Amino acid sequence: MSLIQHLINGELVNDSGRSADVYNPSTGQVIHQVPLASRETIQQAIDAAKAAFPAWRNTPPAKRAQVMFRFKQLLEQNEGRISQLISEEHGKTLEDAAGELKRGIENVEYACSAPEILKGEYSRNVGPNIDAWSDFQPLGVVAGITPFNFPAMVPLWMYPLAIVCGNCFILKPSERDPSSTLLIAQLLQEAGLPKGVLSVVHGDKGAVDALIEAPEVKALSFVGSTPIAEYIYSEATKRGKRVQALGGAKNHAVLMPDADLDNAVSALMGAAYGSCGERCMAISVAVCVGDQVADALIAKLVPQVKALKIGAGTSCGLDMGPLVTGQARDKVSGYIEDGVSSGATLVVDGRGLSVAGHEQGFFLGGSLFDHVTPEMRIYKEEIFGPVLCVVRVDSLEAAMQLINDHEYGNGTCIFTRDGEAARLFCDEIEVGMVGVNVPLPVPVAYHSFGGWKRSLFGDLHAYGPDGVRFYTRRKAITQRWPQRASHEASQFAFPSL
Repeated sequence: MSLIQHLINGELVNDSGRSADVYNPSTGQVIHQVPLASRETIQQAIDAAKAAFPAWRNTPPAKRAQVMFRFKQLLEQNEGRISQLISEEHGKTLEDAAGELKRGIENVEYACSAPEILKGEYSRNVGPNIDAWSDFQPLGVVAGITPFNFPAMVPLWMYPLAIVCGNCFILKPSERDPSSTLLIAQLLQEAGLPKGVLSVVHGDKGAVDALIEAPEVKALSFVGSTPIAEYIYSEATKRGKRVQALGGAKNHAVLMPDADLDNAVSALMGAAYGSCGERCMAISVAVCVGDQVADALIAKLVPQVKALKIGAGTSCGLDMGPLVTGQARDKVSGYIEDGVSSGATLVVDGRGLSVAGHEQGFFLGGSLFDHVTPEMRIYKEEIFGPVLCVVRVDSLEAAMQLINDHEYGNGTCIFTRDGEAARLFCDEIEVGMVGVNVPLPVPVAYHSFGGWKRSLFGDLHAYGPDGVRFYTRRKAITQRWPQRASHEASQFAFPSL
């Protein structure tokens, strides 16, 4: 059994203290151990970042971008190796892992535009012989805390942009599937990143608290559950840190009577059951406008949910792999039981699935509920598993009210052929990311990702233009060179034109 290590100041290092097991979810077996960083180890990474920062911040943005160009090439060359590691430790299919990596590479491509995105603004002659301009300057040492469900993509949302903006970055990935994250960071070192600019430290709450409490860490990015997002936001902001903390979700898809139902069903299958529903953008509620739509949807979904191809994630041609841990599988099973007890109609039951040759794996089949109501726990809470709930309403207005009343506002979509309905939905829905006939409206890298309400704590979304603003601070400079031949009297009134 191998030991996964920290990456600090360009070197692999180990903690002599606590460690955690890393499982292969398809077999249920422990395949690695990962050290849980002590405060001393966290401080070692911080010290390396502090030492690297002065030289890195003064490195021209074009040279920083050159590192990212080489990094992108290395990621593409190692796609198969990275996807294999993701699948072995997370459980998602190889195709899904490769798709995750590609979306992460988009953010590296955006970071390659550093000379453009870091250009300031310049105004000549704002007053007599006075010029003014603004600079985007780095914060210093910043950190990111990332979840298990996207061990490649979510870190790539964060540190490529933070680094090309001139910061030094400390990454605390999930301890459940750290190998691909570590390999990707090593590829960035191979691309020419100076030592200390990026460190990877594994850990649990103790490591998170150490990053929150360290005065040298100026900003924290987080993606995970809402309770932890709120905790990090509260604890870090009261220490004066800048924070973007992305939390949980309960994403609704509205199906109108005029929807192209066959295409909507295909979209819902991928959005609800892809990656076992372990996505913050997964569609977990289908809101049907009218019983006729709901009945037709259920009739089309049932055979497809029952026919899902499920097996070891590293096998080819599958729809789903296992859940990440046995605890995750059992938690989702508990939600299914709760839904039955609450009176929802369990149309397809995914519990009790056994995969031949992988009987100890953390598998769960797709589940489908009908007649779900807003007071039920399976409606209110994020299940984070392969469970789709169907809710019936009488009108688009009722569907929108349902969504707007929910505590989460991460992502949503509407299936319709009616442009007026789509425009009303986009204008009035209180959700941060909206799709029209697009079930997973994850913004491309040159826009920004983030929800509303209790899905996001902080003012700025992840990556894209908001990412540049998050990882920099603006400095406004006003400069005057008086003419030598002139002498001006003192002015005591507030300066103006």
